[in-house]
Amino acid sequence: MPKIKKKRMPVKIDMTPMVDVAFLLLTFFMLTTSFAPAEEVKIEVPSSHSAFKLPDSNIMMLYIDKNGSIYMGVDQPALMEHLFGKNAGSKKEIQVKVENLTELLVQARMSNPKLRTVVKGDTDADYGTVEDVMNILQKTMITKFSMVTNSIQDKK
Repeated sequence: MPKIKKKRMPVKIDMTPMVDVAFLLLTFFMLTTSFAPAEEVKIEVPSSHSAFKLPDSNIMMLYIDKNGSIYMGVDQPALMEHLFGKNAGSKKEIQVKVENLTELLVQARMSNPKLRTVVKGDTDADYGTVEDVMNILQKTMITKFSMVTNSIQDKK
């Protein structure tokens, strides 16, 4: 009795659904990713030998640009909206006047007592403006704050 061998059929996997899923995931991540908002002010910070790192959360930033303008920002969008209004939640910092800075600092600290204050001043900023900001911080009982600088590596 002769045995009849059936011809083997090659297995063929359709890759179309996998490619569709890959493109759907790629599209989803591209559309839902939120990028950091553009900075309102460009600041070139001075150099120092300090090795302290900025904290990751609960930060209140005070920016002083080279023209003497003061900007204030908080890392929490809800607190930004509470301080500056509905449109401020998406911004990183907002320009403030020296006269309003005391009130804003008090409101921010009352809303979140864990806020750590960081001052980022431009290299070419007028020292008088920096002194005014430091005096306001002292008046509002914020005696502990950090100054942002670029680190200088010692050459040995």
